[in-house]
Amino acid sequence: MAWVQSGQAWGERATDWAYLLEPFARRANEALFSQAGVGQGTRLLDIACGSGYAANVAAGRGAEVSGLDASEALIAIARARTPAGDFRVGDMFALPFGDDRFDAATSFNGIWKGCEDALIEARRVVRPGGLVGFTFWGAPKRLGLLPYFAALVEMSPADHIDATLNQGDTGRPGVAEQMLAAVGLEFVGRGTAEVIYELPDLDLTVRALAAAGPSWPALQHAGYDRFAETMHQALRPLYVEGLGVRIVSEYGWITGRVPGA
Repeated sequence: MAWVQSGQAWGERATDWAYLLEPFARRANEALFSQAGVGQGTRLLDIACGSGYAANVAAGRGAEVSGLDASEALIAIARARTPAGDFRVGDMFALPFGDDRFDAATSFNGIWKGCEDALIEARRVVRPGGLVGFTFWGAPKRLGLLPYFAALVEMSPADHIDATLNQGDTGRPGVAEQMLAAVGLEFVGRGTAEVIYELPDLDLTVRALAAAGPSWPALQHAGYDRFAETMHQALRPLYVEGLGVRIVSEYGWITGRVPGA
């Protein structure tokens, strides 16, 4: 999707995304920030920052945070979460920041295979010797959200099905490394982090997942009622009476260094 349309998709249910789903990735946030050395005084840019949850985590580590997202609604929440941050609406393929401005740039499931131009921009705004890192879905056998994605494929238009499958390719061995190499970033490290979705019931789980950008084409194509019914059926095996819904998924992460230091 073009960045304006992407902003519409992610921003249509912005508060649900911000408060029901975005915090699930905290373990991945912490893992990548640790690998990138994000701490006191680090000048950090988070690309496709959503409602600024990850940036707020980084600010808690002492970083000076900036963020960019395509959604005005999500950026408004990011600004409220971290008033001292510099959060902007824009296109990750044309970052509105100067050269060598940051010590590190991150993106949490925002840069995928085929988005190498966003990595070129990340490299441009990070100083020589600084780090660029991003996350992606891990191994399919450790992707607890697989029933969600399978249900999306059932309801989405054909062009979005292809995009969803392409995202999954990013985590395959060697793909993310090639993405770094293609833009001249020096490989530093790669690993995984376990993230956990916990919600009290299926109704709230479906509502939360409807707020994720990948759901938007399915919602436009099938409508909310069919979306909710299909998701209920897909996710029902994950619900346990008295415990709610608990979905464990794997994120992969990778970091690369800007040469020249």
